[in-house]
Amino acid sequence: MKLYPTIGLETHAELMTESKLFCSCSAKFGGEENEHCCIGCSGFPGAIPSLNKKALELIVRAGFALDCKISRFTKWERKNYFYPDLPAAYQVSQMERPVCVGGGLEIEAGGETKTIRLNRIHLEEDAGKLNHVGGKSLADYNRTGVPLIEIVTEPDFHSAEEVVAYVEKLRQILQYGDICDGKMEQGSLRCDVNISLAPFGSEKLGTRTEIKNLNSIKAIGRAIAAEIERQTDLLENGEAIIQQTLRFDDATGEIIPMRTKEDAHDYRYFPDPDIPPVVLSEEEIERFRQALPELPGIRLKRYVNDFKLAEKDAVIILNDKRVSDFYDAAVAVHNNPKTLANFIVVELLRRVNLGEADMGALPFSPADFADLQRSVDEGKLNRDVRKDVLREMLESGKSPGQICDEGDLWLKEDSGAVEAVINKVLEANPKAVEQYRNGEVKVFGFLMGQASKELKGSAAPATVKNILESKLKGE
Repeated sequence: MKLYPTIGLETHAELMTESKLFCSCSAKFGGEENEHCCIGCSGFPGAIPSLNKKALELIVRAGFALDCKISRFTKWERKNYFYPDLPAAYQVSQMERPVCVGGGLEIEAGGETKTIRLNRIHLEEDAGKLNHVGGKSLADYNRTGVPLIEIVTEPDFHSAEEVVAYVEKLRQILQYGDICDGKMEQGSLRCDVNISLAPFGSEKLGTRTEIKNLNSIKAIGRAIAAEIERQTDLLENGEAIIQQTLRFDDATGEIIPMRTKEDAHDYRYFPDPDIPPVVLSEEEIERFRQALPELPGIRLKRYVNDFKLAEKDAVIILNDKRVSDFYDAAVAVHNNPKTLANFIVVELLRRVNLGEADMGALPFSPADFADLQRSVDEGKLNRDVRKDVLREMLESGKSPGQICDEGDLWLKEDSGAVEAVINKVLEANPKAVEQYRNGEVKVFGFLMGQASKELKGSAAPATVKNILESKLKGE
């Protein structure tokens, strides 16, 4: 019996706000345990919540970025459950009237293009974090109350590959929209995956399970594969699938049951009496739409159509918003998009991949990078020397001009100085000179290399070649 997986996704994205959703405590990641807490986000009774308007703007931005319908009327409910990371014993969320409804995201997976439909995007507060130390569980409520959006898909996925493609593209859109920083390692973007198996061609879905809090692209793919394998083994052995909540152990690759999976009625949703509904005007919605930055799809078209980049290079630059922003800033200084893109893709990102550079902490500005490439484009610096200058910029933070001045690296226009160096090389290598004049022209490359080494890239290769040839011919 061939079994067919059906998968739905709930993605939780922490919004890029300074403060929490219903209080003025800092939403910044980290800090000492329970440093960013007040009586409101710590669950003390009697605290009156106050809605963070920036969070409302960011969810509307997300709705526009994902082609959702924006609700003019929205309200909040209390989602009731008891767990130590939830000090109030309820989570403020949205059930009946979410801010964003519908929408979709087009993905490419398995050589095919398909659209993943969205059910909704709603706004809610995050829970705290439990730290397990020495057999005890300690609650840190710094994250409690941080504004989240939950992006809920329809069950449109049928493979781990499709889910991974969706999460990667969604993460990129949220980053470019300045909605969520997408730092999965810090938990600011994490996914709950719902999976069910049914016989191929069956209209009825199987019993679904949910894997909670997957916080890396790799873990999402591995967890889905592991759960599909687990459910397949059970069904092929005649056992039933239990509707339950699971967790994935990234170290062992195991799926571990946590609790029986709840349905919506188990949470006893009811309207939050302390938070009034919000009615958004058309003017406000339009203002939020206008604040949406350039999204990756639009930026890709600009790179290909306006900058004339090869699409593969444009995609490489777009894969990391920090790289793309750096590139745009460099182009604003030196308007040669193609040579700058090539320099970034071939050289700068190579050093990033080797761990020699961090795009989040470069010791030089995009303007310095642009100036280095401008020196090459204007014939003032040897193209090969450019790599050495970049390495020195990474190590010292000095400007390219300062490095070239100190190292005497600028291309020399004084042919007399170049000729003097070539004479020195020829005098030091009489055997090679004789071989060349006897017809062994292959030694020319050796002599050219020796001359370039002595000149340290400070002369144009064409100039060196012409003078060397002239000298060897006795002219």
